[in-house]
This record gives sequence, structure tokens and C-alpha cells, in this order.
Amino acid sequence: MNQLEIQKHWLQSAKHCPSPNHNERPQQEISLIVVHNISLPPNEFDNDYVEDFFCNELDCSKHPYFQKIKDLKVSSHLLIKRDGSLVQFVGFDKRAWHAGVSCYAGRDNCNDFSVGIELQGTDDIAYTDAQYHKLVDVSRLLCDRYDISHSEITGHSDIAPGRKTDPGPSFDWSYFKQLMENA
Repeated sequence: MNQLEIQKHWLQSAKHCPSPNHNERPQQEISLIVVHNISLPPNEFDNDYVEDFFCNELDCSKHPYFQKIKDLKVSSHLLIKRDGSLVQFVGFDKRAWHAGVSCYAGRDNCNDFSVGIELQGTDDIAYTDAQYHKLVDVSRLLCDRYDISHSEITGHSDIAPGRKTDPGPSFDWSYFKQLMENA
């Protein structure tokens, strides 16, 4: 296992790409981890467009799809790339803009109390083993550091049903939970 460490709410081993798309959390403890997926352009992985997008630096002339998202201001806390490498955009103590209109266990506005983790991928392409293992390592660390229950890890589709589908049917929740239990 790669040793992960959080200092001042940032993973030390992650590439840091600070995003302006965040703000202060309301006085709420972090109590949820939300798993997402993203690929830019859709179904393409071998590029840095997600980093550019979350940092408001996406060159929209590079692909026609980018015109559809050019005015969005979003971010997540972390991105786990296909090879398992990590990119962090927002400190865990801040509110990243990843969940949008959302509700979990009767609580609205999940950005207020969650950490958003993007997996580089799509709803229908299998995630890599490196991504599962890194997600487990990061999730366990976040749960320990911020006192989050291991059962409080969910998909974007679960907090925004009908609006979002990620991480999609290609995400193997049983495998992820097995790895979480055995890590």
C-alpha cells in the first residue's frame, strides 16, 4: 500500500491543482464520501482536460464537446486517474462544488458535508484495479482522519437520482466493499 498522509487537509502524495471552484463549508462535520466519474472529452482518458476543467483553464477550442460545458464552474476534492495517480483540487476542509442539487439520508446540499472523489472513467467502461485500490486507500484515510463511517460512502447517482448516473453500472460496489473490509 502506498503510504498516504494528509497535512493541512491536502494529500501530500497527490498532484496539487488548486481550483477556484470551492468555498467555505458551513459549520458541519465531514460525514460522507461521494464517488463520481468523469472523462473529458467523454470516453477519453489520456489527457489533462479534467484538471483544466476544474481549474477553469479548459481550452474549449480543443474539442466540440467542451462548448457544452464551457460555462460550468465545478470541482471535486480528488481525481483518481486510470493508473491510480491522484490529483487534488480542493482542501478537504473546504466545500468543493461536486454534488449539485443533492440529498443524502434526509440532508440536502451534500457539498456541505461531503468529500467528492472523481474516478477517471464512465458509467459503462470498467474501472481499473489501480483505481479501486487507490479509492480504498483514500477512503480509509479520510474515514480515519475525519471520523466518517465506512458505510457513508455512496455514488453521485444515490444523492442525485434521476439527475446523475455516476459512477454507473461499471463501478463494482461489491468489490469495493470487499477491498474496504480487507484493507
